Formats: sequence, C-alpha cells, structure tokens
Amino acid sequence: MMDEPGPRPLVWHDLTSRPRPTCDATIAYGSDAMQKVDVWLPRQAGPHPTVLMVHGGCWQTEVADRRLMDWVADDLRTDGYAVWNIDYRGVDRAGGGYPGTFLDAAAAADAVRDHAARFDLDPSHVVAVGHSAGGHLALWLAARPHLPADSPLASAKPLKVAHVISLGGLPDLEDVAASPDNGCGTEVVALLVGEGRRDPYADTSVSRLLPLGVPQDLVNGQADRIVPFRMATAYVTRAQAAGDMVALHEVADTGHVELLTPDTAAWATAKRSIAQAFARRPIDDRHAQ
Repeated sequence: MMDEPGPRPLVWHDLTSRPRPTCDATIAYGSDAMQKVDVWLPRQAGPHPTVLMVHGGCWQTEVADRRLMDWVADDLRTDGYAVWNIDYRGVDRAGGGYPGTFLDAAAAADAVRDHAARFDLDPSHVVAVGHSAGGHLALWLAARPHLPADSPLASAKPLKVAHVISLGGLPDLEDVAASPDNGCGTEVVALLVGEGRRDPYADTSVSRLLPLGVPQDLVNGQADRIVPFRMATAYVTRAQAAGDMVALHEVADTGHVELLTPDTAAWATAKRSIAQAFARRPIDDRHAQ
C-alpha cells in the first residue's frame, strides 16, 4: 500500500490573496521611499511588548518589501504585541547593498527608541523576528554590538535586541554564497557584502559575529526549497559551539511560505517562541527605563 502524499506546500498566492490588514501608522527614518516602518499597535494599554519585524525577499526590494509581513504583524497585534515592521533598500535599489542595506536596517531598528513614547512601546526588551533574508538581518541586528570597530556599519549605541526568532533564515552568508541550491542564488551575496573588500564577511555574516550573547530560536520547515534545512543545522552547531543559547524547531510538511502565514503549524511554533522570549525577560529589565 502506497503512503498517502503529504499536504501541498503553500505558495505565495496562498498568503497574498488573503484580505490585507492595515497598520496603525507609518513613519519615515530617511528620505528614500523604502526607508519606512509600519507600526502595528494592540488595543491594550501600553507600554507594549515590542516585536522588531524584518521581511525577507533575498535582500531584493523587487522580490519583497515590508508588506509581505502584514498578515503575521496583524496576528501579533491581535495577541497584544506592538510590531515595528521595518523596510530597507535592497541590493537592487540605489543606495542598497553594502553598506546601505545594513545601515537602513540599523537605522530602522534604532528608530524604536525615537518613537517609543509616541506609540507607547517598550524599547527595553525588544524581540526581533525575521523571515528568510530578514532572518539574517534580524540576527545581524542582534550582533551589532560585536561589529569590528573599524567597520562602516559599527554604531556607538545600537538598539539592544533581547531575543531573535529566525523563520527560515540565512544567517551564514558564506554558506549561502557556496550553495547554489538556495532559492536566492549565490550572486546576490556579493552585492550584499560588498565586492572587492578585504574580508567582506567580517561585518556582514552572522556566523562571523558569534557569540551574539542573546537567545535565538530558529524555525525551519522540512520541505523548504528556498532555504535548505542543513543551513539551519549548520548555523545552530556553530552558534552553540560559540556558547550561544540556540534552539532549532523543525516543522514537518512545511515550506517557506508557511513560516509567515497565520494558522499554520510553523507560525504557531514561531508565536510560542515569541511568547517565551517575552516571558524569559530578566527581572531586572522589567523596570528599566
């Protein structure tokens, strides 16, 4: 007797054909059309537990922008979280690539502090959630305190990220560049890290910046054809060996789209990780100003 086939992996239309929810506000952190943040606010009184959300799309604006995260941002808003859903110039935009894509992500994240009072956000314990290429950037934002001092990306006072949830992320850029089977291809990495630099991965690839010193949860699907599952296991091995607290959540019958689609097992796993990230908050941080 033949085994029953598993459920069909979701495709992008399964998500984007749903009615699109709308954010509560949009702020600009620069003059470019992509230098924007959508703010999603719960109805409850603040200060709101704040999720810093980073979209994917192979670091290319033409592939995806922050609107791809609208459905999960709305779902988190309903659950009582504020969502700071950032955008940035991809490598295919003027000013994107190295260092622009990274500087945009950093400026968008730091803007949480500038607007915390206006939106009643709690910037003292921010949890970053990123999907695909956004998983790389979410982890990189947590790694900013470890950037080489001479890097153009270094900042004197980066926003502290307390916990990262990576959804089908691509944290090790050297692995991506050496893996033609990843859905983003290999050529995009050179545009992202800056061709011709002496060591272009030293301040861009998360694996080079370990240990991050913050807990990390990776949620990855067994059937993901964009990000091979081995990329997650390889990164977890490196991060744990460096001393980081990292958990890998493997979700059966799951591709890339399910990771940011409400009502899927993958998103339920992600939400449990988010809830635990806020519950794990240190006692002495709960009264930080």
